[in-house]
Amino acid sequence: MSLIVQKFGGTSVADAQRIRNVAARIVDTYKQGNQVVAVVSAMGKGTDELLALATEVSLNTHPRELDMLLTAGERVTMALVAMAIQDLGVPALSLTGSQAGILTTGRHGHAEIVEIKANRVREGIQQGHVVIVAGFQGVDPDTKNVTTLGRGGSDATAVALAAALDAELCEIYTDVDGVFSADPRTVANARKLDEVTFEEMLELASAGAGVLMPRSVEFGRRFNIPIHVRSSFHDAEGTWVKEETMEQAVVRGIAHDAAEAKVTVYGVPDTPGVAASLFEPLAAAGINVDMIVQNVSQDGTTDISFTVPMASIDLARAEAEAVAAEVSAGGVSIDTSIGKVSVVGIGMKTESGIAARMFRILSDRGINIQMISTSPIRISCVVDGASIDEAVNALHGGLGLDEDST
Repeated sequence: MSLIVQKFGGTSVADAQRIRNVAARIVDTYKQGNQVVAVVSAMGKGTDELLALATEVSLNTHPRELDMLLTAGERVTMALVAMAIQDLGVPALSLTGSQAGILTTGRHGHAEIVEIKANRVREGIQQGHVVIVAGFQGVDPDTKNVTTLGRGGSDATAVALAAALDAELCEIYTDVDGVFSADPRTVANARKLDEVTFEEMLELASAGAGVLMPRSVEFGRRFNIPIHVRSSFHDAEGTWVKEETMEQAVVRGIAHDAAEAKVTVYGVPDTPGVAASLFEPLAAAGINVDMIVQNVSQDGTTDISFTVPMASIDLARAEAEAVAAEVSAGGVSIDTSIGKVSVVGIGMKTESGIAARMFRILSDRGINIQMISTSPIRISCVVDGASIDEAVNALHGGLGLDEDST
């Protein structure tokens, strides 16, 4: 008997009929002799609707109360899914994140899972129940406050639970067929990938591929839990995310992100410790800094540019301006019209020349590169936001990833 964790996103449970369809899929897995734990998201755009309602009520920030509000969406779904499963003759038990023992840090809106005490989940499984767990949420053990894990947090809930329960695998059911070589909404010839390594998926997710939350991939890699990303609307195989793949593709996929902004602090005194004085406050404020470029001038000053998520730009601007004033820098400029495109592939560790090909493809299209960062399996470039779709399509075709080129 295998233990399988299944996660169903908002589109999969968007209305009553889809909830019944999800219940039927869960019951089918259960009747095949498996133990099943299902993690569910809020119905459809439920979280967005609750956020909009909060804005109508108050324009002030209420982090604790907002988390309390937003977790209601998943609680609605978990109860409805449990009812639908019970109507199919299978015992089901719904649990909130805190009831399931998901312990987190105390940072409201962006909490991180630190431990899962899944005793109540195990008891439900042992009693023959399908256990339905509300995703996206947990509890701070110190304050007992309810917390949320940020966008895509149900993915992290599911994979972390799979690790805590020593599950055989974690299935992520979504509204797409799997992981693609590029966003199919941008690249018409994007191919569904049969398999991707954890390392590649982590880079793709961090670079803008929205199919999986990066923290969920980190859990999968750390505890070696295979993740199967598949459609909730049919039974075809999706994409397996795992430790090793049969083929080590030189380039596995292209990811892009148009929701970033570039901050430049210019005229910074070129002295030891200045960079630390800039990035320490950003880290303390919880701002995720991605690409960093420093240009040293001969006049003893330097310009430091970095990218942050668009959602953090106001806070990043305030922190950068405070530091600039403190160190007597020339000032701060903000560019919100950028986009990031990334090439990812495990084979890049041993294959030379991919960076040169990437730069030549962009050059031939007249696309200027503003910033570059690399890892052993990723090359990312910041370009003008208006060119991002053209850049993604050019790289996808030029690097041999188009469907008709395989």
